[in-house]
Amino acid sequence: MTRSTYVVALGSNRHGRHGGPVAEVAAALDALRAIGTVTASRTITSAPIGPSLRRFCNAVAIVRSADEPRDMLRRLKAIERAFGRRRGARWSARVIDLDIVLWSGGAFRAAELVIPHRLFRDRDFVLRPLLDIAPHWRDPITGLSVRQLHARLTRRRALPRRDFAGAGP
Repeated sequence: MTRSTYVVALGSNRHGRHGGPVAEVAAALDALRAIGTVTASRTITSAPIGPSLRRFCNAVAIVRSADEPRDMLRRLKAIERAFGRRRGARWSARVIDLDIVLWSGGAFRAAELVIPHRLFRDRDFVLRPLLDIAPHWRDPITGLSVRQLHARLTRRRALPRRDFAGAGP
């Protein structure tokens, strides 16, 4: 049996059957352990993206499983449904969100799934916890490590220069 390794991002910003967002993420990590071996990051909080007003609780898990990518996606969607997740507005409040971010097989593309996740390079709430547990994992598209991607995302940038020449007192 061939084992695959997945990076799964977890997020919650609503109370659900297990309690608040921290409890929902912890319960989702337990559900992932039923799929395979799990190494979990610390849990962090992050600002919402889009219309939601509630802060998110986020974590990342490395899951080792015999599942192929489509099978893993089906399992993650089943966990989301069991937690009470319903499809709705994009980036809205949610009890749990589980996304495949990376896969040991490299890149994968199907109608329902693209690996690596299209936006993970721009998301501190994915890269920061992943940095704790897999800093050397490489993005199969850019070849950059998680450490390098996080450094690029969080590096200080100079403020744009303004030309005040000709401005009056």
